[in-house]
Amino acid sequence: MKEAIGTGETVELAREAACRQLGVESYEAEFEILEMPMKKTFGLFGGNPAKVRVFVEDNPAQIAADYLKNVLKNMGLEDVRIEIKKEESGAMLCLTGDDIGYVIGHRGETLDALQYLAGLVANHAGDSYCRINLDIGNYRDKRKQTLENLGRKMAEKSLRTGRNNSLEPMNPYERRIIHTAVQTVEGAKSWSEGEDAARHVVIGPVAGERPVSRRNGYNSRRGPQQRGRQPYPPRGASPGGHPPYENRTPSAPAQHGTAPLYGKYETKK
Repeated sequence: MKEAIGTGETVELAREAACRQLGVESYEAEFEILEMPMKKTFGLFGGNPAKVRVFVEDNPAQIAADYLKNVLKNMGLEDVRIEIKKEESGAMLCLTGDDIGYVIGHRGETLDALQYLAGLVANHAGDSYCRINLDIGNYRDKRKQTLENLGRKMAEKSLRTGRNNSLEPMNPYERRIIHTAVQTVEGAKSWSEGEDAARHVVIGPVAGERPVSRRNGYNSRRGPQQRGRQPYPPRGASPGGHPPYENRTPSAPAQHGTAPLYGKYETKK
């Protein structure tokens, strides 16, 4: 619990002074009047100001929100509004404001980094763990739908081709979404490979990869298989290795005994 004691000419002024010390609004804190103000006698003697004790129970989500406001302010975003939504194991902090979209970063990397830091701050001194999630413009739900569609699509592709498919590196939260989506496709499975920032999901058939197809002497990876066949003759050559037809010498006409091949032709007189 955080608390502060403020003084002032009136109870309200003393309460506002204590709230300023805690950095909270007056409606966010509880207060206790320690001393009522007393006016001076004849305006000259005695008199005491009001004294008020203001206290705020430690709230991990609020601590995270205050931290984020400070970080975003240093990034040039001073009008960011943060709505805290309680969840089963923590809280969702929804950020709104002008030109805040760039805080998401490439595929949510900046948003994930801020979420990680806010979670560390929120759980720094507490005994129990409070999970802090950040969202901007419903980005989390949109990203989840995209990953679910990707997981199912790649699972169907692995069944169609019989090959494993590796996805890009993802954080643990996004990998869990992919694994859950793959489980909805019968015959497909998924697992994680790699270390640290390179850890990624691989999707493949439950029965494993199919062997490479070899049909009619064709290997899809190595190309045509010769299998002892002779190479094709060069262009213009005849089968059997003979020289090209146009380069052959005409053969002499076949002879039968001493008779000429053709009879003698005589003209009639």
